[in-house]
Order: sequence, then C-alpha cells, then structure tokens
Amino acid sequence: MCGLSGEIRFDGRRPDHAAVARMTDRLQARGPDGRGVWTRGAVALGHRRLKIIDLSDLGAQPMTDTEAGLTAVFNGCVYNYRELREELRGLGHRFTSTSDTEVVLKAYRQWGTDCVGHFHGMFAFAVVEERTGRVVLGRDRLGIKPLYLAEGPGRLRFASSLPALLAAGGVDTSIDPVALHQYLSWHATVAPPRTVLRGVRKLPPATVRVVEPDGTYHDHRYWQPSYARRPEHEGMGPDEWRDAVLGALRTAVRRRMVADVPVGVLLSGGLDSSLIVALLAEEGQKDLATFSVGFESEGGEEGDEFFYSDLVAKTFDTDHHQLMVPSDRVSAALDGAVAAMSEPMISHDVVAFHLLSEQVSKEVKVVQSGQGADEVFAGYHWYPQLAAPAREDAARAYAETYFDRPHADLVRMLQPHMLTGRDVSGRFVRDHMAAPGADTALDAALRLDTHVMLVDDPVKRVDNMTMDWGLEARVPFLDHELVELAAACPPELKLAGGGKGVLKEAGRKVLPGQVVDRPKGYFPVPAIKHMAGPVLQRVREALSAPAARERGIFQDAYVGELLAAPDDHRTKRGANALWQVALLEIWLQTHGIR
Repeated sequence: MCGLSGEIRFDGRRPDHAAVARMTDRLQARGPDGRGVWTRGAVALGHRRLKIIDLSDLGAQPMTDTEAGLTAVFNGCVYNYRELREELRGLGHRFTSTSDTEVVLKAYRQWGTDCVGHFHGMFAFAVVEERTGRVVLGRDRLGIKPLYLAEGPGRLRFASSLPALLAAGGVDTSIDPVALHQYLSWHATVAPPRTVLRGVRKLPPATVRVVEPDGTYHDHRYWQPSYARRPEHEGMGPDEWRDAVLGALRTAVRRRMVADVPVGVLLSGGLDSSLIVALLAEEGQKDLATFSVGFESEGGEEGDEFFYSDLVAKTFDTDHHQLMVPSDRVSAALDGAVAAMSEPMISHDVVAFHLLSEQVSKEVKVVQSGQGADEVFAGYHWYPQLAAPAREDAARAYAETYFDRPHADLVRMLQPHMLTGRDVSGRFVRDHMAAPGADTALDAALRLDTHVMLVDDPVKRVDNMTMDWGLEARVPFLDHELVELAAACPPELKLAGGGKGVLKEAGRKVLPGQVVDRPKGYFPVPAIKHMAGPVLQRVREALSAPAARERGIFQDAYVGELLAAPDDHRTKRGANALWQVALLEIWLQTHGIR
C-alpha cells in the first residue's frame, strides 16, 4: 500500500535528510496519495502513502505514538487489524485512527518484536524506539513486501525498492559475482540477503532485525512451517484434504477483501485466479471488477487465454475488462517495466503485469492475484521429476531439473573477474535441501521454491509491476495459514491430476469443469520469447552500448553467438538465453549503474 525509506546514523552525525527525501520521492509511484518525512536524533524516516485503509489524514505516516515514544513507517496491509484493534483496546490502548498502521504501532508497544506473530498479512516496517535509539525492521512471512538495505560509512539506509536506495547515492554498485551466478543458474532468482549489486542487501522474509544505536544488530527468523506430515492430520483422506484446503482458501480470500476502497481480481482464466473469483462470488460480491491481458501472436504461438477468462467472467457475472497488447507496444513498454524492477527479472510476464497494472489502476486501487499456487501446491510440470529421487538426492535432482545451466557453462559465458570459482548456486541448494523439516525430496523442493524462489521471482515481480502504478496486489495463496496447511499435505495429493491435484478437487466444488480440466497455461509474451523485431533491436542496442563494453560481464564471443541466432539459444528450461543476458544489461543501464 506504500513505500518507506530511512537512514540510521551510528557515528554521532545527523541523518542525511536530503538523501531520505530523495529516496522518498523515488517511491512516489508506490504511494501517490501522500508524503511524509520525520527525523529525530540519529534516525530519519520517509513515507509515500497509497490510501487503502482509513482514507483520512489520520492514517498519514510516519506515525508517532508520543506517549510510548515510538515512530513507525509501514508498507502493506494487516488483514486482521480490526480484530487486533479490539484486542488491544481491551488491553488498555487508545486509538485515534482506523488505520492498520496505528495497530502495528500499538501491537509493537504491547508485544515488542513478538507483534509479528499476531499479524495476518503482508508487510514491511520500521519502528523507532525514541528513548533507546533502537530501530526495528520487519518483513512478512512470505516476503510479499520488500525491504532493501544499503550500508555506508557510519550509517544504514533502507527502502521499499532498490532504485530508491540508488537515488540516495553512496551505493556500491559493482556486480556481486555470487548473485550473478544465481541469476544465471536459477532463472534470475537471487536469494536473500544478496542482490546483484554488492552494496545492496535485502532483509529476508519472516525476519525481524533489531538495530542497536552503535550499528550492531541481530536477526530473528520468526516463522518456518514444517514440510512434514503432522499428527493432527492423521487419518485425513483426499476428501478431507480437499475440504480443508478449500476452507483455508475461502478464509484467505475473505481476509484480502479488507479495504476502504473496491477490490478487483487479476483474472488469467487459469485455475488459481478463477478460484478467487468463484469464492468472492460465493461471498456475495456483486459487480466484481476482473481484468485480463493478452498479446499478439508471434512465431505461431498464441498470446492470450481470453477464452477461459471470458468463461469465468460470464459464469460469475463480473465487470470484466480485457486488454490486448500488440507486439510493437511490448517493445515500447519494456523500458517502463525495467525501470519498475527493483532487481533484474527475466520472466516474460513482467511486461504483461506492468501493462495490465497501468490499465487496472485506472479502475481500482487493490486487486487479488493467483500468484503462488503453483509453488505451494506443486503445479508445475517438473515437480514429478523432483518427487522421484530419494530424499538424499533432492539437491542433485533439483539442480538438474530446475537450473538454467550447470556451473561449468559459466566459464565460457562470463569474463574471468566475474567467475566465482565454485558452484555457489549448487551449494546454496544443497545446504537448503539438507536442512531438517522436510520429509521427502518433493517436500524439500517445495520448501525451497515457496520460501526462496517464489519470493524473489513471481512475488517480487507482481509487487514491483503493480506498485509502479499505485496498485496494491494481494495474494491469497500466500496466506500463511494456507501455506502451513499445504506444507503438511501429502505430496501425492498435490501431484495428482497432473499437479495441484488437491486444489483442482477443491475447484470442482465451485468452478466449471472446463476451467478445472483445461491444459495448464502460462503468461505467454511471444514477442519476447521469439525476439520479435523491436525487442531484438532494443537488445542489440543494450549489448553494444559503451556501458556494456566497459562493464565487461560477458565474454564477447558468447554474446556474438547469441546475437547471430537470437531465437536458437535456450536454457535447459527453454528460456531465451539472449534475453537473460540482455535483460541484465538493460536493467543496469536503465538504472544508471556503471
């Protein structure tokens, strides 16, 4: 719902108010409805507001509880804020607004850092204890809302986007070779705390960081579900699991209707977004606004799924909006989407989400989206391959199945100074897979995908693209209670029916069979996948620019091979290798990184 920023000084100097103001202004798109900057002692905070809950000025930020000596900035939404407000009132707290931000402040006053365990929602926040000088940073369980960090001499800065930190200046923008290795191995996923830039880090999901006045800090990871069978579910059969999943999803969708403005749905026509529409209709929602996007065909590949989205819209009588994007507009829209990226993202649908968000933001301020269902319920076609190996072979199977390329390939791709010398991406996966708390190889793979890959690819993509137009996207499939239930669900029920079996069975209770049994669709953007003319021209310009030559990330011979046959070189997972290389360079140039 917003964008936040701040600076903490540890050297006795005053915070750089102008730098915080620049960060705050760079976040304007995330919060076009209000601006605030606060400074006291060693800390300065900035905030841009998108008015979703409590539309009055009483909800403005930074927000201070003068009695408690606490000031906070907050981004996101605590869906159970009304219930928490009543609980806190019963404990003696008084409220002057109806905003969830004030609930966060009072919850921190009551429970300290344990307040995060009381929140149902998506959030990032900073709370300043004025009496102690301590600053507390927090992020929601699934990392739906971002929080980037940049250390400098005697200071720490933080913001809701990486470009905001760049606007403040003083950031080490050299490339992090470990992050680059992950980018090229793991479909552009860079796991927290790293980013592709050495000087920028991100607070991991489900983490509270307490920063002391001298700059020391400690992190507490407050949530991690077990991917194991639990005693309370013993004896549950397929029908009971179906009903449990459907009930948890109902609750998740209902929670995300909390707003003082209308809430729409991004409707692709797939199972996940269609389920959201069906459950909202079941709740009695009338004239629900739904939105779909499609693209012009290229290379013989269709670029829209309007047949299914139209079917769902008609079935549930929604107020449906359809956007068809010609290929030449994809190229024109590319730079805007890249400018909105906090980190380089290669998935084709990033442009789609950016274009769709522009149109949707003209109609509503909040939408629900189906992101996350495939990772949480094992919907992708490669999950059966990950389920077959023994538990001890999970890491090897994951790398062979999911990674874009093996470590050895990077030697001929990268300039020597960009090489790590060892397979750091493989090591990350091996360490994650070896951790206890996942019964089977598939459990371990889903844990990795849900808590790392999902956060730093699909979820980040949706947040960045929607918030660039002042549009808040809510993701019910990442309700933490639904994720906990799915983590405990037997793998065979998730793999059934070609993937997402238990979710498909839930869908049969509320959706037309034609939608449940359709072939799995993806968000195709043929103009990028097949390097259509205008997109290829943009790619050539970026890779031949002086900045690219000076930076020297990639071997010239390798780039030449890609450009000589733009549509021929594919990663192991079928992505366009030229696009992966070029997008990184386009992102660096767009954000003025040399």
